[in-house]
Amino acid sequence: MKNSEILELSTEELSARLSEEKTTLTKLKFAHAVSAIENPTRITKVRKDIARLNTELTKRKAASASEQN
Repeated sequence: MKNSEILELSTEELSARLSEEKTTLTKLKFAHAVSAIENPTRITKVRKDIARLNTELTKRKAASASEQN
């Protein structure tokens, strides 16, 4: 997921996508622990996507908090 795609999402969509990515990460970790998955770099990509989503959510929360003050 690219940053440009993340910026296009609404805050609700970001939260939904974040929860989806977290469940995906959990499933990938479990599958990798049971038997080696075909592409283990996918775990890293999902972790980075989660970080990008969290960063954008934090930016939006900070922006809305500064607007209220």
